[in-house]
Parts: sequence; structure tokens; C-alpha cells
Amino acid sequence: MGERAGKNKKSKALIILIMALPPVLFVLSLNIGSYSISPEELGKALLSLAVPSLRQDVPQAHRDILLHIRLPRLILAMAAGASLAVSGASLQALFRNPLVNEYILGLSSGSAFGAALSLVFLGRSVPPQLAAFVFAMAAVFAVLLIAGRPESGLVSLLLTGVIVSAFFSALLMLVEFFASPYALQSLFYWLMGNLALAGWRDLALALPLMAAGLTILILLRWRMNVLSMSDEEARAVGADVRREKWLVILAATLVTAAATSVAGIIGWLGLIVPHLVRMAVGADNRIVVPLSAALGASFLLAADAVTRSLTSIEIPVGIFTSLIGIPVFLVLLKKSKKVWL
Repeated sequence: MGERAGKNKKSKALIILIMALPPVLFVLSLNIGSYSISPEELGKALLSLAVPSLRQDVPQAHRDILLHIRLPRLILAMAAGASLAVSGASLQALFRNPLVNEYILGLSSGSAFGAALSLVFLGRSVPPQLAAFVFAMAAVFAVLLIAGRPESGLVSLLLTGVIVSAFFSALLMLVEFFASPYALQSLFYWLMGNLALAGWRDLALALPLMAAGLTILILLRWRMNVLSMSDEEARAVGADVRREKWLVILAATLVTAAATSVAGIIGWLGLIVPHLVRMAVGADNRIVVPLSAALGASFLLAADAVTRSLTSIEIPVGIFTSLIGIPVFLVLLKKSKKVWL
């Protein structure tokens, strides 16, 4: 009895710690960058954004850096990190497999092709973010159309996702073959995943989509426990299995496509973060989904802070998450002895 109470206290402490991390890291990250701003000056600059009468006492450079560079970048990091982590956690619950990630339905290859098409052939007349989002959604709808109903087997979704990913990857290579050196450089920089070019315009397009998808997935988190069972068991407790599976898939697709269209391809986050959360607090999706959002936001904030301060040249955050994510996931797989779900 005492051992169980101790475990409950430990779990509650972990939950509080994880939920408190994003705002703490957000504030700390505001002072990280090539241009140094002291904590006192940072506080004044933040207040001046809300109180116009204080602006005369704050250097214009401080306000511009905060308003046009750091704030949109950090907001995007939090939103994209939460979106990718929740998408990964939701799909892992749906597919009953902890090795599933948020890109299994052809999202990454579809968005990469869309961005490439915009950067190479359309001359930015169509923003690469918009093109990436459109083709990411097109890739997923192609998978859903070809694979058919969920009752035909979730394995068919995985296999169809591989096929669609291969198709869009071939199209991407074709675009790269005809690209000019300048366009190719811009494309590679986007494909590596980065937050450096984040702006309020990008956020205005992507944030509402990420917020809508996250809201749906968080509201459905208790149903994911039901969907994690066999279809027969889920139907026995009154779940509309087909409708709810498609709703989870489409919401996960929406948040991932919106995040990828702005931040590029940031791998491994949606695979590792839910795994860490489940190891810490168990497999109850009512807890796993919101904690994945908080830890995903914290993870990407921390990764972005490291890439901005590690060297004089900023490393794309997608490279960093892959370099860190692969060994971390291998360690987690080796240490984890429990059967998931």
C-alpha cells in the first residue's frame, strides 16, 4: 500500500514538472541568441510591447528582436513540438504500436514535394508553407483513398503510406534534378527542419490549424484507450470504431501537416516524446496525450536553444533532433522491459 502511494506521489510530481517546463523554458529561451539582452532589459522590453508609454526607455533593437524574431520563433517551437508529439502519441495508441510516428502516412514526403515545387518552379508565387501543407494533406488523402476502410486492416494503411511516400520522394528527386543551385540550397535548408525563418505571417496560417487539431486530439484522448483495444472490444463498449479512428487520423494529419509546412521536417520527436511519457506515467492516454504536448513543446524549445547557442553558425533543429533522437530511442528500447499496452 505504501509502495503504491509512493508511486502515485512520484507520478504526480512528474506530471507537475512536465507541465511546468514549457513556460519556464519559454522565458529562459527569450534571452538566448547571438544578440545578448540582460534579464532586466528583457523584462522592460516585454513590458514595453504591452505598455506603449514605456517604449521610450527601451532600445528599438530590443523590441524588434523580441517582437519579430524570438517571440514568433519560440511560439512556433512550442506549437510544433506539441503538435508532433501529440500526433505521434495518438497514432501510436490507434495503431497499438509504440514504433509508429507522425510521418507514416506520407506526410513528410508530400510536404517536401510541395515545398520543392514552390521553391523551384513557382518562384514563391505560391508560398512554400502553403504548398507543403496542401501536398501533405494530398498524400494522406491518397493513402486513405487507396487503403480503404479501417476495418480492412491498419497494416494496409502502413503499407500504402510507404508506397505513397516512395511516389512523392521520386517526384521530389525529379524536382531537385531540375532545380537551380540557389533553389536547391533553399530547399535543402527547409528539408532539414528549422525555425529561423518563423514569422507572424506563418504563425497566422499554421497556428489555428494546429490549435484545432490539438483540441480534437486532447478531447478524444479518453477514447484512445478504447481504440487501443481490439475492434470487437471497442464496439462492445459502444464506440463507433470507424468514425473515431478516421477522426484521430485526420486530426493527427492536420497538426502534423501544419507544423511541417512552417518548420520543415523535424524527425523523431513524435516517436521519442510519447515513449518517454509512457515510461514515466504509464499508458493511460488521458494523461499521455496532454503530457506529450507539454514535453514535446519543451523538447523543441530546448533543442532550438541549443542549436542557437552551440556554435556561431546555427544548426537546423531537424538535424539536432535526429542526432539526439536516434541514440535516445535505442537506449529507451533497450531499457524498456514492459509490454506496451
